[in-house]
Amino acid sequence: MGQPTEWWRSAVIYQVYVRSFADGDADGTGDLAGVRARLPYLAELGVDALWFTPWYLSPLKDGGYDVADYRAIDPAFGTLAEAEKLIAEARELGIRTLVDIVPNHVSDQHPWFRAALAAGPGSPERELFHFRRGRGADGELPPNDWPSQFVGSTEPVWTRLPDGDWYLHLFTPEQPDLNWGHPAVRQEHEDILRFWFERGVAGVRIDSAALLAKDPALPSLADRPDPHPFVDRDELHDIYRSWRAVADEYDGVFVGEVWLPDTERFARYLRPDELHTAFNFSFLSCPWDAERLRTSIDTTLAEHAPVGAPATWVLCNHDVTRTVTRYGRTDTGFDFATKAFGTPTDVALGTRRARAAALLSLALPGTVYVYQGEELGLPEADIPRDRIEDPMHFRSGGSDPGRDGCRVPLPWAAEAPHAGFGGEPWLPQPDGWAGYAADLQAADPGSMLTLYREAIRLRPEFGEGPLTWLPAPDGVLAFARAEGVLCVVNLADTPAELPAHSALLLASGPLDSAGRLPKDVAVWLRA
Repeated sequence: MGQPTEWWRSAVIYQVYVRSFADGDADGTGDLAGVRARLPYLAELGVDALWFTPWYLSPLKDGGYDVADYRAIDPAFGTLAEAEKLIAEARELGIRTLVDIVPNHVSDQHPWFRAALAAGPGSPERELFHFRRGRGADGELPPNDWPSQFVGSTEPVWTRLPDGDWYLHLFTPEQPDLNWGHPAVRQEHEDILRFWFERGVAGVRIDSAALLAKDPALPSLADRPDPHPFVDRDELHDIYRSWRAVADEYDGVFVGEVWLPDTERFARYLRPDELHTAFNFSFLSCPWDAERLRTSIDTTLAEHAPVGAPATWVLCNHDVTRTVTRYGRTDTGFDFATKAFGTPTDVALGTRRARAAALLSLALPGTVYVYQGEELGLPEADIPRDRIEDPMHFRSGGSDPGRDGCRVPLPWAAEAPHAGFGGEPWLPQPDGWAGYAADLQAADPGSMLTLYREAIRLRPEFGEGPLTWLPAPDGVLAFARAEGVLCVVNLADTPAELPAHSALLLASGPLDSAGRLPKDVAVWLRA
């Protein structure tokens, strides 16, 4: 495709949640055969790369983020040989592949953890994890007071075994945390990286990238000194420098899941010998508000500038409320702590804003991630309580609806059973889901899919230069890029006059009768 070596600096990367993408064998679970069959669709969409959430052998206690074997594909999805074919077939279409690595923890079915349970207290096998005796007269209290990483969860992060030892799991009990102070843990992950780079992957997304290293003393939060005992510890940077040396052997790329409020600390992960990119969660969680969005964009670009790393832009993913739904609510931001059942939503309003947000994000300098179904304008689905599978729901005591609502299997063909997904889906598709089907949208010049295809096709027009804000009324975002292409988004209550331009390249909705930009509409213009 003639892309530069540093293709990742301006790529559009599509996130595939395999279980819900496309079902090739009609068993109700998405699989690699389904993805391979849909590669022409992804090529027509115009994306540069695919990021696959974990496809490894897993009991699926947390959507595959509980990995039992990093070198095996889960049989529900296919085989390792199929994954190799998929990587190669995508590459022939000019599409690279990124895999998801989960270094903080493994499944309790992982051979290492099963060996640790069998070996007993004080054994070398248990040194690969965090096993401790408990507090209290008989060790009946957890070793410390650390909180769960599932927001809203009151469940402990320690589980006691019959032999008296407790083990640490920042997520579910089925996801024991690894001890990154042990050389065997570091060596194993470098070997895993090589395993996948050898199979042709172009990059790796690193789950929970700021959590790996723990204070060896495992002190309680109540009486700890700084630094934090398990978030953003300095030892992490030595780990990622070692990983970078592996990636550089293969011209591989990293994107880290790094949730940190401190912009200076965040930027450290992006130094030239560490991670190439990291997810930008301030933009993802930002409300639909012009001033707040501009601040998020400015802050993001500023924190990346000193280390020369490209920014990343994402509107939603497999963990957060879908954009159409979020933007159709009174509170248009995103916070795990405020998720609740029955939140009123205006889907038409949310869709209008999501179309404008698509043009905004795709006009910004850096890398854009698109979560599967965003290009179809899918809303968050209401999952019947008896069909919810997400552990976040159960660990909240049932108050959090969980993340299954953004993981509902995709609609491909309006007239086919189960909207063309395959067999009866593992999560129920809502009534009317077929109305969002890709085949309908492909034939509709006004559809969300058509908008995304056209925007991704035109995106190179912006070039790779910086962003310059233009004078604009309150509530209007207007900026130019180096190649003389402008983006204008109206979030104000009144129509906005367009700046001087020679051509209207793309609009998220129609202009008004006077040629002005209506509320919640975005345009791309040639200056």
